[in-house]
Amino acid sequence: MAEPLLDTIRIRGLLIRCIVGVYEEERTKRQDVILDIALHADLRRACESDRIEDTVDYKSVKKAVFHLVENSSFFLIERLAEAVAQCCLEQSPIVQCVEVQVEKPGALRFAQTVSVEIVRERNEPG
Repeated sequence: MAEPLLDTIRIRGLLIRCIVGVYEEERTKRQDVILDIALHADLRRACESDRIEDTVDYKSVKKAVFHLVENSSFFLIERLAEAVAQCCLEQSPIVQCVEVQVEKPGALRFAQTVSVEIVRERNEPG
């Protein structure tokens, strides 16, 4: 039997300030990062029931991610993205896959932004 197609809840343009970077000046001053998060889950039950208990509570996901990022001090945006992905998977048992994009505006001179995007699945080997 084929696995069901997954639906998607997206959180776009989540602006958070945190310590991130490898250079000395980046380790003392908070910088803006912008997160885009896609939470993939089977939402058919929620579509039928119209109950928040049957879906992903994206407000609680946003709060958990915000708390994590705001209090973090990673060197790499890759590591920050990984931590956000794991946080999202921990927040909701129905999320099967998460895509996380982390942008660091102004990281490179003459470039609007630098970003990294990762995809993590719940059953992925660790």
